[in-house]
Amino acid sequence: MFYPLKLRLIFTVLFGYTTNLIKSAMLFVNIVLFYNFAINIKINNLTNLKSMKRLFLILIIILPAIACAQDVIYKTNKQTIECKIIEIGLVEVKYLIPEKYKEVVMVIAKDDILKIKYANGEEQAFVNEMYDKNSYADNKLNALKFHVFSPLYDYLAVSYERSVKIGQSIEGTLGIIGIGYDPLNVKPEGVFVKLGYKFIKSPDFYLRGMKYAHLLKGTYFKPEIAVNTFSLNVNKYDYTTNNSSKVRQSTFSGALLLNVGKQWVFDNRFAVDFSIGVGYGVKTRQTDDYTSITSQYGFIVDPSSGLAYTSNFKVAYLF
Repeated sequence: MFYPLKLRLIFTVLFGYTTNLIKSAMLFVNIVLFYNFAINIKINNLTNLKSMKRLFLILIIILPAIACAQDVIYKTNKQTIECKIIEIGLVEVKYLIPEKYKEVVMVIAKDDILKIKYANGEEQAFVNEMYDKNSYADNKLNALKFHVFSPLYDYLAVSYERSVKIGQSIEGTLGIIGIGYDPLNVKPEGVFVKLGYKFIKSPDFYLRGMKYAHLLKGTYFKPEIAVNTFSLNVNKYDYTTNNSSKVRQSTFSGALLLNVGKQWVFDNRFAVDFSIGVGYGVKTRQTDDYTSITSQYGFIVDPSSGLAYTSNFKVAYLF
């Protein structure tokens, strides 16, 4: 097996040199013929003859550079390698450096290459497979999510997620308050919205050819803005009469939440998403009524401490 490989390498080198020598010889012959033709013409102006000789000398100087043109590898670390490319594989590129090692095949990973400029002037760019959009051409980029347990908290919520670039996506949520189970009979009415940006965690280490299993799959960190506005019945106690009555109270809340979670994708069609988040929030009105403080409509804000927190469990359909 050694001799056929050696013969192929020798043939490759000789073929490259032979091709360059043939091109150089043809160019040299044309230059000589052109020069002789110019000499045989009746040239009366000595200045024109000197100009012709200068042109001839310039061409002789650049001839070796033309004959020795090589391929150039531009690495991601900004280094360059002048060589002769002999093979481009799935994960690596093989090349020769004829001036130093005529029969030694050198190998470089494609992930370490920015581009290759060939001797004929053509260029070929290389992209890390993990961050190459073509690697995820079959991935569905959109997810419509339903908050599974939202009706248990007397609201109905849906979310929409869209992958905007590799490892990042944007997600928005809309909730209608008052649709679901109302164990405290506070009869809430209102809406809430959330808007967050996901940063999906990349692998802790990298192997050649590694990429995300799916653009929407993985552990993530999501900063999120959330607001809600709703009204509900609260108990108002009159200490003078020792009587209580229900009154309608309107509340507006806002919070900045930092979420961590994980999303699983199945068959590029369905997904399950679980997350928890904490942050800081504000509320327009504080009250001693227990119901107003602890009712969760998308998120909870404790007006006494400013602490905000949330948790979500969602199932999704990808499209």
